[in-house]
Amino acid sequence: MKTDETRILLDTYKTKLIIKRFALQLLENHESMENTAIIGLQPRGIELASAIVSELQNKGIKNVLFGVLDHTFFRDDIGRGEIHLPKPSNINFSTENKNIIIVDDVLYTGRSIRSAMDAIMSFGRPKRIELMVLVERIFEREIPIKPDYKGISIDSRNSTNYVRVDWNSTNEVTVWLLDKKIENK
Repeated sequence: MKTDETRILLDTYKTKLIIKRFALQLLENHESMENTAIIGLQPRGIELASAIVSELQNKGIKNVLFGVLDHTFFRDDIGRGEIHLPKPSNINFSTENKNIIIVDDVLYTGRSIRSAMDAIMSFGRPKRIELMVLVERIFEREIPIKPDYKGISIDSRNSTNYVRVDWNSTNEVTVWLLDKKIENK
């Protein structure tokens, strides 16, 4: 059912363009990527981070540091209702004095990113942390966090809407704006 509250924000073609743009921006800002690591957030930032790493490898950057981070134990809502089951983190390098690019699918309140930054500090003290997101939901930030790289920005003042990113494969991606009321029917 397609309504004003349910629509496609990004299709596969546009998402691939954004991934290519992200790779080029990283190369522009970090040149050889020698002292830079890309860390995808569990669960939904991993697909985007992997696609960006693949794009960098296609551009000749072979040794990209890549990690997967679960920030469950650093969240500020632990014990406040919903149970969060941790997933494994896989960062087999020190973040000490590295440029870290945190990658996630959607930035909304900023709380997940804040907890991810705390989690990253347990792997060393980075030189710099940057944020890359596919979708930035604006006007509802609870913590003053802003992306350094973003695919698109959307108005999120309608709190009954949410963004869902469907990664059917690395070749098929759809980003939806959905209405919670319609989804629950």
